Amino acid sequence: MVDLNNKNELTKPNKKNTLRNSEYYQMQDTFDLLYQQSKDGKSLSNLMDLIMSKENILLAFRNIKGNKGSRTAGVNKHNIAILAQTKPDEYVRYMQNRFNNYIPHEIRRVEIPKPNGKMRPLGIPSIEDRIMQQCIKQILEPICEAEFHEHSYGFRPNRSAHHAIARTYRLINLNKLHYVVNMDIKGFFDNVNHGKLMKQMWSMGIRDKSLLKIISKMLKAPIQDIGIQDKGTPQGGILSPLLSNIVLNELDWWVSSQWATFKTDREYYKFTDPKTGRVRADSRYRAMKTTDLKEMFMVRYADDFQIFCRNYKDAHIIYTAVEQWLKERLGLDISTEKSKVINLKSNSMEFLGLSIKAHLKSGKYVCQSRICREAKEKIKQEVKSRIKSIKAKQTLESVYNYNAYILGIHEYYKVATFSYVDFNDIGYQLRKYIHNQLKGIASHKGEPNKTFIKLYGHSDEKRYFVNKTALYPIRGIKMKPPMNFSQTICDYTLNGREEIHQNLKMDTKIIKYLLENPVKGETIEYNDNRISLYVGQNGKCGITGEKLEIMNMHCHHKQPRKLGGGDKYQNLILLKNDMHKLIHATKEETIKLLLDEVTLDIKQMAKLNRLRKKVENDLILI
Repeated sequence: MVDLNNKNELTKPNKKNTLRNSEYYQMQDTFDLLYQQSKDGKSLSNLMDLIMSKENILLAFRNIKGNKGSRTAGVNKHNIAILAQTKPDEYVRYMQNRFNNYIPHEIRRVEIPKPNGKMRPLGIPSIEDRIMQQCIKQILEPICEAEFHEHSYGFRPNRSAHHAIARTYRLINLNKLHYVVNMDIKGFFDNVNHGKLMKQMWSMGIRDKSLLKIISKMLKAPIQDIGIQDKGTPQGGILSPLLSNIVLNELDWWVSSQWATFKTDREYYKFTDPKTGRVRADSRYRAMKTTDLKEMFMVRYADDFQIFCRNYKDAHIIYTAVEQWLKERLGLDISTEKSKVINLKSNSMEFLGLSIKAHLKSGKYVCQSRICREAKEKIKQEVKSRIKSIKAKQTLESVYNYNAYILGIHEYYKVATFSYVDFNDIGYQLRKYIHNQLKGIASHKGEPNKTFIKLYGHSDEKRYFVNKTALYPIRGIKMKPPMNFSQTICDYTLNGREEIHQNLKMDTKIIKYLLENPVKGETIEYNDNRISLYVGQNGKCGITGEKLEIMNMHCHHKQPRKLGGGDKYQNLILLKNDMHKLIHATKEETIKLLLDEVTLDIKQMAKLNRLRKKVENDLILI
């Protein structure tokens, strides 16, 4: 049971090192405690009290409002703007009443194109149901994170597709496993067994029957034009990715138990990693290789997974065993057309948009990866579409959208070992098209901004300037090998959060967001400098030095326009929202309230006062 009154069970993290919104709503201690209790194998049966707490409901609103999907309306035509107009206490009472008497709204159904040309159905719950799902997710995630296998990477905090790719490279290059069981589950999200999922949650220690009943109702929510479903988790729901990981976590641990975590009769452990405290399995693996056990390691990203094996015979035995296990344990079928055993020495496999093969080099096989064919074609079509948009309307927004796309694909595919070859090929094939489309619109002369210089100053590709803004070069990719996920990183431990804080770097996703979302009504100079400031400040607040976040930053004029200030780079600074409010606040009670939410040292307070002086406000004396 979670004891919320015992605040000494966990040391409260330093507020200045806060990495998550949960700190502001005093939920981090609760999350940490849930994580630890789950690690200790305890049953948790009072979860609805936590889910329905005022702090958790307010935190859900804060977390969800920064998501673009929050502006998408459900069947009832409501979006986040409707709830934003409600007073906090009214909003909390409304959500608590919904939990007490939960009847799910109908789910709006839309279809989006898949890379293979087919359509993927998405279910969009009402904004009210999405916030309820977010409330549940916030409480369940730390419990589940304590139970999840270390080599599943999809839809989990701090993990990414690049971590899954890095693990794949390691198994090919270092473990020398060149046979892969490539499995494709037929319609996974549409075929999840609700009863089995409830049992899996129960076995994880989630023993609150009221909560399980609400989740069951959410899963059975009627879908527009289809009706009630007796199986599956609708893609598009906030809770669905977590639930899908719960379903496949059993598969992760079953595959792992066949080799990686197989419990031997004898003790072979000899070495312990001083950093992680984990025992190295080198000696145990060497002993196990003398037996008939089948060596296998799985890498999973959502429902996309590969099992790496030592030889062709073992791979086929594992293929049959996994197919049978999925059918008997989870009631899931595999697609026999898409599932197969692959010898990476002679054939390539496709995983997360990459085509991966073991290539013979200097007498040994090493991993070689490229952008897969379907992805390359999609990139070319998308570039053409965005160039057409620039031709039709030479606005800052159309240019930024193009640049955001180029930056995004470069960031994702930079981990492919031959990505520079693929992007050179794409750039070569599109060079004439781009030249012809931009003839008379673009100039080859101009001064690129600081962001361009930092990201693409190395590129010698011909530059195009539209609306005085340089287009990012298609061939300008910088390659970077993916890093394996550090298992010590965790949102729910003090040491894990400290490592996250130490590893903070400028986030290119935020640059992409700023490019895609210029401030309407502001000048080109302002929007351009806003991005340059993010780069120049290394993604940190100009006063506190804390990491800037998409919905928690403001581009402030040091000298206001009404006092003669303009949009030049030197007159702008990026700040966290509470710092911006403190600069302009004049009422004593407002200032006190804001200062209670932050911890500023002498230097930070001096910076704040210098900015207050420029807007002609009194200095804050402490």
